[in-house]
Amino acid sequence: MAGFMKSAKQWARRIKRDVVALWFAARDPKTPLAAKLVAAAVAAYALSPIDLIPDFVSVLGYLDDLLIVPLGILLAVYMIPVELMTEFRQRAAMQASRPASRAGLMAILLIWSVVAALCGWLAYRHFYRP
Repeated sequence: MAGFMKSAKQWARRIKRDVVALWFAARDPKTPLAAKLVAAAVAAYALSPIDLIPDFVSVLGYLDDLLIVPLGILLAVYMIPVELMTEFRQRAAMQASRPASRAGLMAILLIWSVVAALCGWLAYRHFYRP
């Protein structure tokens, strides 16, 4: 069990480092455009202070943390040239603090607002019939 916990902690550290590396990749002019867009989306979502699916929602709340973010990281890393990703990982390892993503926060708030408006509109159409 101790070996599993050690490898899980190392995996979590690599995920955190790669998110910051993708944050650097999204801002670097040497990153290809498609990779830059994917890296920006993954980093914005992962660094956002709120989740698309809150963690208190059973099972689904942790699904984004366990599947969506790692799969997004894999896709972005695959799209970025190896030598660039190595450079970004080194910069991320030296980064003292984790950056915050206001863009991710705004995107998630926008998504929740659209979903709430759509639900309100559907409820109005269903329950209010003149």
